[in-house]
Amino acid sequence: MRFGTWNVWSLYRSGSLTTLARELGRYKLVLMSVQEVRWDNGGIVRAGDYIFSKKKKENHQLGTGIFVQHRIVSAVKIVEFFSDRKSYIDLRGRWSNVIMFNAHAASGEKSDDSKDSFYEKLEQVFDHFPKCRMKFLWGDFNEKMGREDIFKCIIGNESPNQISKGNSARIINFVTSENVVVKTTIFPHLKHSQIHLDLS
Repeated sequence: MRFGTWNVWSLYRSGSLTTLARELGRYKLVLMSVQEVRWDNGGIVRAGDYIFSKKKKENHQLGTGIFVQHRIVSAVKIVEFFSDRKSYIDLRGRWSNVIMFNAHAASGEKSDDSKDSFYEKLEQVFDHFPKCRMKFLWGDFNEKMGREDIFKCIIGNESPNQISKGNSARIINFVTSENVVVKTTIFPHLKHSQIHLDLS
């Protein structure tokens, strides 16, 4: 099953939803989390071969959303939005349910208090579900992971950056406490490709 994440900056522009759905089909993705949707209406919308679920945002700021390909819609148990920056989808699996979290961390110019608050609440949501379930966390974490030797067991050695910057310390603390691994820096990426976090 292919899934991905994308900070779209806005889906409020005319035709942007259809264009994005077409791109998802081109990459054969069955699930896609998106951030900074900036949509004014909530609910569910059909977009090509996908169902798009999002929360109402009257001020056109932030907002997350999830695209689900129509062939796996029957596996969706629930989609819930906790805040402008956090949501999740619960999927019925063959052997176990799968929880996929969509997160958008505060950017570098935000206060340390707001960044700390984001990770504290994310940890609460993440821990709310049983450990026996398969859990994935993907989204835009506004960070630059490095290749420090001390963190290799957590983040691997394939980051395009030598030194960790931004929210990296908070991410490392989070994945360490939750006993998960950052997948997107474990395998090589194409040159100049943008890195997003996918934790499992």
